[in-house]
Amino acid sequence: MELPDLQKYKDKFTQQGFFDKIQRIAKRAGAKLVYVALLLYYLLQSDKVSLKDKAIIIGALGYLISPLDIVPDAIPIAGLTDDLTVLLYALNKVWTSIDDDIKKQAQDKLSKWFDDDEMNIAEDLFAEDATDNPV
Repeated sequence: MELPDLQKYKDKFTQQGFFDKIQRIAKRAGAKLVYVALLLYYLLQSDKVSLKDKAIIIGALGYLISPLDIVPDAIPIAGLTDDLTVLLYALNKVWTSIDDDIKKQAQDKLSKWFDDDEMNIAEDLFAEDATDNPV
């Protein structure tokens, strides 16, 4: 199997590429995945984050927007589960750096794509809920 030419995907690894991907998958991915991605994205912008933590965040967000996936996003239910797992792993590693300002930025952006009921699902990020699996 030949690997794809990654140069043609370089525009996806930008701020605009990140938000384009999130908007495209938001409803299918679910509020939880999108909220975790936004938390990591806004934490990455902070100057209070160590280089090690930034590397973890970049790796997780890069995996989310990468066209290469262990489980392709197009596969129903399972397609975004690996993305959520990677994002939650990274978030767990950097959780102590997430402050109220970062949470507010992420919630404000999340509210543009989800209603209040859907946003409530994102509140307990580390709880496993079988009804909140991305589709």
